[in-house]
Amino acid sequence: QVRLVESGGGLVQPGGSLRLSCAASGSIFSIGVMGWYRQAPGKQRELVAVIPSGGTATYADSVKGRFTISRDNAKSTVFLHMNSLKPEDTAVYYCNADVLTARSESLTLWGQGTLVTVSS
Repeated sequence: QVRLVESGGGLVQPGGSLRLSCAASGSIFSIGVMGWYRQAPGKQRELVAVIPSGGTATYADSVKGRFTISRDNAKSTVFLHMNSLKPEDTAVYYCNADVLTARSESLTLWGQGTLVTVSS
């Protein structure tokens, strides 16, 4: 079974930093775009950042200059480095990946979500 497992959320003060990690596991042949989305209470899920397997990352305007997405293809892992965190960054963060399995299935996977709370 292929899946994404996230880690790294928690409570941080405004201006602080956190790093989220998301690892893909299972019988995977290749991974295309990987990314992070978030959903704040009472709001719709929104894109935070995405990164293709070999290209330039794309960021939401609200996080440009503060967040950096990166990936380690050898470990099937994507990271989200979050700096200068603001209370409005508080949300559940979800990892996302487009995966081709060893059985030639094209899947869009979601992680279980990890809560980031920015508060003093």
